[in-house]
Amino acid sequence: MATNKKKLLIVETLAPDGRALFGERADIEVIEFPNTISKADFNAMLRQHAPVNGVALGATGFGADEIASSGGMMVVARIGVGYDAVDVKALSAHRIPLMTTGIANSPSVAECALFMMLALAKRAAELDKLVKSGNWTKRLGAIPFDLLGRTALIIGFGRIGTRLVKRLLAMEMHVLVYDPFKTAAEIEAAGAERVTSLDTALPRADFVSLHCPKTPETVNLIGAPELQLMKPTAYLINTARGGIVDEDALYAALTSGKIAGAGVDVFAQEPPRPDHPLFTLDNVIAAPHVAGVTREALDRMGLQAARNILSALDGQPLRENVINQDVLG
Repeated sequence: MATNKKKLLIVETLAPDGRALFGERADIEVIEFPNTISKADFNAMLRQHAPVNGVALGATGFGADEIASSGGMMVVARIGVGYDAVDVKALSAHRIPLMTTGIANSPSVAECALFMMLALAKRAAELDKLVKSGNWTKRLGAIPFDLLGRTALIIGFGRIGTRLVKRLLAMEMHVLVYDPFKTAAEIEAAGAERVTSLDTALPRADFVSLHCPKTPETVNLIGAPELQLMKPTAYLINTARGGIVDEDALYAALTSGKIAGAGVDVFAQEPPRPDHPLFTLDNVIAAPHVAGVTREALDRMGLQAARNILSALDGQPLRENVINQDVLG
């Protein structure tokens, strides 16, 4: 029997509030899939349930093969802001909007970047280990330092960078911002100093925090030459995307004393191999790409992803959340 229902493939980790929005619609049929599904199995699911009109993706990739398998794709939504695994050109060629969740997880990522700065400055991992290993008397060999009066360089002044600036100013830090696409007026209005050259800004920074997208222009944006410019007492924080930092160069800089330490939430290969060289270093704190994954952020992202999909199916996609604006009339 023919049906007028729009069929959606939704990753099983979508938050309840997002699911509830779909449940309110009699014209929507939802089919779940696991976040760890292989490309082959995902394509098989699309073909099995075709025509599929929308998908909500976690880490699952999506491109020309998936468009063909779906037999009627109208919208691709990411439950997040990154879209490395999505072939945007393929979607644009078929007039399919790619939608992300905008500001939903930006406060969470900004907090994580600040947390990593504080954890490194206060030597949290080292001091915790001292206490638990019975080496209390060695505590003066791991003296923390304050963020007060330090200089932070924020690379990228978008949804996350702007929020991090606010948090660092509250810590009474001096904040530099590098973003070629933002004006001095925008950055200065936020209380930060605009810099136009990484080469001149890197030597000034006590912390460098990355908040730019991964593009061909930003791959290995921080490599050996840039790390060489940093202070030997400086720290690098990457909660953006793996591949923006040259990990081999970072390891060399950390082991040779070119920089003091790093906080890394993202890796060029994810998951990274268990014997990754960075994992052997005491001056590195690591996390499994969860800077934007908090209970609150998951709720916000799930709800926004559902709103994005419904807006597109209803013929009025939320323009501010569409990545490939060329598909909009």
